[in-house]
Amino acid sequence: MHIEPGVVTGAKIVLSYATAFAALGLSAKSSIDAIRDKGLMTLLGRSAITSALVLFFFQVLPHQPVGVSEVHLILGSTLFLIFGPAAASIGLFMGLLIQGVVFAPFDLPQYGMNVTTLLLPLFAMAAVSRRVISERTAYVDIGYAQALKLSLTYQGGIVIWVAFWAFYGQGFGVSNVSAVASFGVAYLSVVLIEPILDLAILAGVKGLKKWPHTRLLESRLFN
Repeated sequence: MHIEPGVVTGAKIVLSYATAFAALGLSAKSSIDAIRDKGLMTLLGRSAITSALVLFFFQVLPHQPVGVSEVHLILGSTLFLIFGPAAASIGLFMGLLIQGVVFAPFDLPQYGMNVTTLLLPLFAMAAVSRRVISERTAYVDIGYAQALKLSLTYQGGIVIWVAFWAFYGQGFGVSNVSAVASFGVAYLSVVLIEPILDLAILAGVKGLKKWPHTRLLESRLFN
């Protein structure tokens, strides 16, 4: 989902600062709520874990350039279900920042676009989760259909934002439309994999319910 250098240039890139500010504002609000609920140290602990995981996802897991961007297995819905929206959002923007500073400085000019592309679908997914997962259902007990809806929301949101940046920066020429379509088809294939991984990981963490450090995990995971 990384926006390639040169896709959006010049004065147009200013829009990415505004959208990133809005996305980070949602993260800040979610973080304040998490601090009120569980405390600052709990959020910091969760965020350290999610940041390390996101960096691992970006740098180590397979990723393939397709069309206007790259296809990554980000596991955004997994991070959300296990660590909550605040820690997931912090992990996404911190992992992305660390990757840019340490491994890919050529991506830093696109940081605002990439943050927007990762975070706004995350909070859209959080809203969808409140509609598709009953308050009486622990996250470890969700089914494939619910996991699929979350993944569709997140991955679909990423595709929409990547397409927006590509068309905003490069217009609707035939080659650009073809590149966007190629990326969209390839990226949505992740939707077929992610719900299965979500359910497998959730099944694996069921045994952690009595673990003394479960405060590092989202409270809805078991409740």
